[in-house]
Amino acid sequence: MKKFDKDRLILALGGPALAIVVAVALTSVVLIASGRSPVEPYALMAEYAAHSDIQVLIVNQAATYYLAALAVAIGFRMNLFNIGVDGQYRLAAMVAALVGASVTLPGPLHILLILVVAMLVGAFWAGIAGILKTTRGVSEVVSTIMLNSIATSVVAYLILPAQFGEQRGNNLTTGEIPESGWFPGIELGAAGEIYGFVVVAALCGVLYWLVLNRTRFGFDLRATGAGESAAIASGVDAKRMVLTSMLISGAVAGLAGMPILLGDAHTYSLDFPAGLGFTGITIALLGRNHPVGIALGALLIAFLDKASATLDYNGYEKEIAMIMQGMIVMAVVISYEAVRRYGLRRQQQKVGEELAAAAAATDGTGPENRKEVSA
Repeated sequence: MKKFDKDRLILALGGPALAIVVAVALTSVVLIASGRSPVEPYALMAEYAAHSDIQVLIVNQAATYYLAALAVAIGFRMNLFNIGVDGQYRLAAMVAALVGASVTLPGPLHILLILVVAMLVGAFWAGIAGILKTTRGVSEVVSTIMLNSIATSVVAYLILPAQFGEQRGNNLTTGEIPESGWFPGIELGAAGEIYGFVVVAALCGVLYWLVLNRTRFGFDLRATGAGESAAIASGVDAKRMVLTSMLISGAVAGLAGMPILLGDAHTYSLDFPAGLGFTGITIALLGRNHPVGIALGALLIAFLDKASATLDYNGYEKEIAMIMQGMIVMAVVISYEAVRRYGLRRQQQKVGEELAAAAAATDGTGPENRKEVSA
């Protein structure tokens, strides 16, 4: 049986736990400075989230956040900073909605077509940054930020009534997807409906873990992210891995809009949420790129988003939740650095203890040798 490693558990959980504690503490300081209770807002949000319908909203929101964070995490494991998830997701959702609204197919085929289109568009948009990096050495940070802006303009152009969009009141949409393209949900009576895509998001997390930890491709990807020169020396094509990682990251980003598109809205409009990719970065960092950690981070951020609605009705600004999210981002950086330094000190202590034990055994001062001498 594998020996339980207490230090490894501390390193895994210490960063996120410390980040949340620091974020709560800093947010409480802000509340106290503004003359507000540092405890009541959290109690109000917890009480509000105890309602079953709010819990359904939190789970549904978490599914979208989870897929966006997975897309970011794939890049992180390759030492790539894919900031373009937001543009990839919105462009993919809009094109998939256009295709879904323009065809009529049997249910499973219709849904499959929409998903394939979304993944291909997301992969294509992320692949541009991958090609620029592998052929011209352009930083993916710069290229993906620029591609986000371009995607916003492309979406705004294509959704115009003169192009492919439709005017509905003060809103612009791509037209409604026929019911054959709706993803079936999980009915919970008065509590509402959980998106069926929540299950797909969970399966994506399982697949992410299996590929990274149980396949040669996953090993090559992690090895290239850890040290590109060492990976090249071992026969890994680093440029191909960079491009492949960006394509996969973009494909998963393309799925991030599917819970909303196929489970609720059934059309792409100007109301589609923006900034999803940047929230995914926060969650991926908070979850340390692990599928379980990302799931917990997605639920936490979704809780802050949905439960903060009650603050307005109780004399508090709902922006308190946004402040806390910002504090979490800052606290993540600080706490992970503190945990990293703790881990480094522990490793140095262990090495020192092992060297001391080996030296004692060699010069005859070890406990075993002392017993033999006394005998």
